[in-house]
Amino acid sequence: MSLAISHETRSAGWLRSAGFDGTFILGIAALAVASGLIVLQNPALFPLILFLDLWVLGYHHVISTYTRLAFDAESRKANQFFLYGLPPLVLVATVALALGVGLWTIGTIYLYWQWFHYTRQSWGVSQAYRRKSGGLVRENETLTKWAFYSLPAWGIAYRSFQDPGTFLGLELRVIPVPEFVVYAAATVALATFGAWSFLRLKAFLNGEGPIAHTLYMLSHFVIFGTGYLLIEDITYGWLVINIWHNAQYVLFVWLFNTNKFKDGESTKARLLSKLSQPQNRIWYFGFCIALSTVIYASISVSISAAFAEVAVPLALVIYSAINFHHYIVDSYIWKMRKPSIQKTMEIEEVPH
Repeated sequence: MSLAISHETRSAGWLRSAGFDGTFILGIAALAVASGLIVLQNPALFPLILFLDLWVLGYHHVISTYTRLAFDAESRKANQFFLYGLPPLVLVATVALALGVGLWTIGTIYLYWQWFHYTRQSWGVSQAYRRKSGGLVRENETLTKWAFYSLPAWGIAYRSFQDPGTFLGLELRVIPVPEFVVYAAATVALATFGAWSFLRLKAFLNGEGPIAHTLYMLSHFVIFGTGYLLIEDITYGWLVINIWHNAQYVLFVWLFNTNKFKDGESTKARLLSKLSQPQNRIWYFGFCIALSTVIYASISVSISAAFAEVAVPLALVIYSAINFHHYIVDSYIWKMRKPSIQKTMEIEEVPH
């Protein structure tokens, strides 16, 4: 199936099609918000929804990274440090923090690092949509950045001021943030969002509104506003952000791989290229979920069998190290300004 971009697709700014992008932008956001509302209404369902999030999306989304790193000889050669050198370094550092400083460091680092990681991923996706718009995103990029980042900044400032004491069942120690900083962050966020909204509405009234980029930006505001500000419980709020982030990542990586192998199967990456053909999407997602289940289940069983007395904290440290490694790798391999990424995603650089 050819992924040649039609005039209509470029005008709307879809990454793939109205159907795919509707699911990617609106469907995922609706799923995430609905999950948060469900656990608010019935907290007893939180363990079930968390389980589904982790095993269907979370572990899958980490494994998706390795389709970029290790599914063909060329990628393995280019990413040797990420595959073989970085993991033990991250694991040693994580263990050292847990043992030398305290287990609370894991939850605290995770709170702030995942906030930064999720925000940066969202910015990268928004940049893909901006470039796909064919130049229709015309407001000053500095204003867009302020609007985009200031709401998550308000959110994490509020969580720090809130100082809930625990996060995901772990002891949490936050950066002390006074109340006036929260109000200042709120003022900046609301002011820049208002300015951005005015300019974007003006563009649509002039018949030049970028549909996909606008929808994505609005979904970003809704998710971060809901997860960090509207839901009082920090763990339930995190669930909204986490489901959105995980599902978004899984679909974006699938899109990248289908674009990469749009000309058909490759002898250099037989398995991945075959799975990445659009007609094999069910097999692709099934394979990734099966692989992530085997890997994470094996880790869990091994820890429980060999270190029964400290299985829970040890599992926490190992899973956290895997996440931290994932965050570092992603910061290098998914930059939208890279020519190779732009070529595969069929996005062009546009003037700021």
